[in-house]
Amino acid sequence: MSLITVLPEGLYCEQGGFFIDPWRPVDTALITHAHSDHARSGSNQYFATQISEGILKKRLGEQTNLQGVKYGDRVKLGNTWVSFHAAGHVLGSAQIRVEHKDEVWVISGDYKRCADPTCTAFEVVPCDTFITEATFGLPIYRWNTGEETCRQVYDWWISDRDRPTLLFCYSFGKAQRVLAELRKFTDQPVYVHGAVHVLTEIYRQMGVEMVPTIPVSEMPRDYKFKGDLVLAPPSGHRSTWMKRFQQPQTAFASGWMAVRGARRRRGYERGFVLSDHADWNGLVNTVLQTGAKTIYVTHGQSDVLARYLSETHHLNALPLKTLFEGDADI
Repeated sequence: MSLITVLPEGLYCEQGGFFIDPWRPVDTALITHAHSDHARSGSNQYFATQISEGILKKRLGEQTNLQGVKYGDRVKLGNTWVSFHAAGHVLGSAQIRVEHKDEVWVISGDYKRCADPTCTAFEVVPCDTFITEATFGLPIYRWNTGEETCRQVYDWWISDRDRPTLLFCYSFGKAQRVLAELRKFTDQPVYVHGAVHVLTEIYRQMGVEMVPTIPVSEMPRDYKFKGDLVLAPPSGHRSTWMKRFQQPQTAFASGWMAVRGARRRRGYERGFVLSDHADWNGLVNTVLQTGAKTIYVTHGQSDVLARYLSETHHLNALPLKTLFEGDADI
């Protein structure tokens, strides 16, 4: 590795004097998005997309020294030019393009290729070297559209009007995507856990249209939620918070639900395959579309994807060890 190297603090660009998604406090941090494995507090100054500022300040603190940048705008840092480009992962998520002399690197962060009404669609950015995630880097992971999956969620919800319907999903990104997709099928309010409510309101402030939502905490203690849909983070499953829902039907929305037995092991009645990451085809096609000759593959099935790119497409593809987790909540 040359332009970007791995130090104990994270991915470092010496020519620019900055880190990208560092896992320890540093002087200057460029952040791809606000999930907890990519945005950590304690650094002196941060650069990120303007549209992600609200979410990032919830994560890092309101007094954080954060400079927002528009998608595509070029910023001079040291001897490099840096720009942020849409990653299609969650609200404000970005790939980071780093240019030094005649060398261009793109660090993808997390990304997905299918349509999502809550965030800007992924932009293919040509480069010499591409650092890609591989959270779902196995051929078994292939996604339907969000609309198709949320139609299944809606049908499941209305199939039982005698019980509460609890859908567990990550509170940042996944929950808002479900709420936005459901607009195509209903205008009925959806009840939300407090962790989902806070972030959903930030999405609304940024102009994202979703079905109406009501915090569970605003309802009387004797309200039964019969026939209602409730969204909550996975941490709420089998917690004391769940005790107010009598005999609910439960499901989990995640890419991991594509694996047979995952739903049963996690203790849910249903599983819906919905991911904010690229599936196998999305990962492979993205790498090829960038035109990069050198690929570094991180977090997830990095060995499998790197070997496939090397053997099938004859690219210089290598696994890269980082502390990124791939699929984590805020």
